[in-house]
Amino acid sequence: MILPIVAYGHPTLKKVAKDIDRDYPGLEKLISDMWETMYQANGVGLAAPQVNKSIRLFVVDATPYAEDYPETKDFKKVFINAHITEESGEEVVIGEGCLSIPGLNEEVSRKPKLIIQYLDENFEPHQESYDSFVARVLQHEYDHIDGVLYVDRITPFRRILLKGKLRDISEGKVDVEYKMLFPSIKRKQR
Repeated sequence: MILPIVAYGHPTLKKVAKDIDRDYPGLEKLISDMWETMYQANGVGLAAPQVNKSIRLFVVDATPYAEDYPETKDFKKVFINAHITEESGEEVVIGEGCLSIPGLNEEVSRKPKLIIQYLDENFEPHQESYDSFVARVLQHEYDHIDGVLYVDRITPFRRILLKGKLRDISEGKVDVEYKMLFPSIKRKQR
């Protein structure tokens, strides 16, 4: 089932998400719905807070970038209760976009390497290190479960310049090809 993606300004996007256990109600269905929602919206990652669930869960399929970033070939994973334990290297600036902030793309500075601990969909524990583009995608999705959006990482001056566009997004004044839930519109979905 395709779920509505919550738009910028929705309170769930600003909450630090909670760890879950294998008994979380409907987890398998939620993961399946998140994959379907992400693919329908042409995303490469989707975090549970983006579908109005404040839990530490995100899915990533970075394979669409395999031509430009070979390390993303066949990179498709579920991350439950993820915690980045280390970030390192000299920060790199790359443009980022987000399904919760449609139509915008901003330059974001991030460290190029990380170590992440997480559980997969079978609740098997993993500790892995990533670099380059995969690290960036993981950091972006990880930010969502920590209540951070990529626009929180841009300069204050740039945020001021985007204020009107961000307000328009929260009010549903944006053209998107996927279902969204806008915080400033009561019970209206697109």
